[in-house]
Amino acid sequence: MYPARLQRLRAALAQAKFDCVAAIAGPNLYYLTGLSFHLSERPTTGFFPLSGDPVIVAGSLEESKVAGGAPYAVRGCYYTDAGGPVTAYREAAQALRLSARGGGLARLGVESRRMRVMELRLIEEAFLNPRIEAAEGVFAVLRMTKDEQELALMRKAVDIAERAVQATIATIRVGQTEREIAAELVVQTLRAGSDTELPFAPIVASGPNSALPHAAVTDRAIQRGDLLTLDWGAAHGGYFSDLTRTYAIGEIDSELKTIYELVKAANAAALRASRPGVSAAEVDAAARQVIAAGGYGEYFVHRVGHGLGLEGHEDPSMHGQNETPLEPGMTYTIEPGIYLPGKGGVRIEDDVVVTTRGAENLGRLAHDLTVIGG
Repeated sequence: MYPARLQRLRAALAQAKFDCVAAIAGPNLYYLTGLSFHLSERPTTGFFPLSGDPVIVAGSLEESKVAGGAPYAVRGCYYTDAGGPVTAYREAAQALRLSARGGGLARLGVESRRMRVMELRLIEEAFLNPRIEAAEGVFAVLRMTKDEQELALMRKAVDIAERAVQATIATIRVGQTEREIAAELVVQTLRAGSDTELPFAPIVASGPNSALPHAAVTDRAIQRGDLLTLDWGAAHGGYFSDLTRTYAIGEIDSELKTIYELVKAANAAALRASRPGVSAAEVDAAARQVIAAGGYGEYFVHRVGHGLGLEGHEDPSMHGQNETPLEPGMTYTIEPGIYLPGKGGVRIEDDVVVTTRGAENLGRLAHDLTVIGG
């Protein structure tokens, strides 16, 4: 699997006219090597040239991991805490012997959204200021389309998350605080089998707080008549799930029921619109049209979804200006919402994969309004 990914990377580098690409500790390096490194004060960088063996710069504590776990031939350049990483990055530059095709400066692609100034300065000094350019598009080409092994891990992450929320909502009672519910959801997610490094801290938003798409957990106690939004995820084998459900705490008023049904219909419309050849923008529009027709268009304040996989947010971005055509294997969220300031909000989020004929919801949680709270 990993040698095949390396070959696909080289094809993408040739297409984009890069001579080499660098990936720091994180999802891209993990995707290409299967090696997991923590992002810390000890920089780790993998260099993947158009030809020749990749080079990994890492602290000496990681030497056995690289030497024993690399899935293909790599050269390791290691450093100690006392010596620092400068010499190791220089050794990497010498090993790679980068030279541009046709002369001139080599083009070195980097993760401009992830790379820190620390790694950038080390690379600039070691490689004598090559042409450093953003290479997000190269990584996106590789990672947007998932294979069956990746999809199996994502399905498991969704299953873990669903079992966790079902166990959690069974414990929710009027008077509990958002913070208490969030703690229970984390415990249940780990108990259900999630990797210990969760995709993100869960959002638990009740009453008027549910009108905040990215609400912070508070000590507010839930009350009858509230909407309660739970946005959470699990991880399995490094791959993430990201789900949202909104529940009713007892009887809710008619407007809150109305917006719930609109969001439910918008979610279904976006799933129906998802198929090969359709653009991300068209999926966003399908959901947005339902909510606008219901009279609440101004209260749908974010894109319909985002790519999902080794990161909670990755390509493709499912917004109204993204004309990227969908392809089988692309995975993303569908999460329309309506948010009424001071009153409450609804979001229903699923994780989906594009198939040859349409799209498949990776989960099984119901979309109907569920009343909880004892």
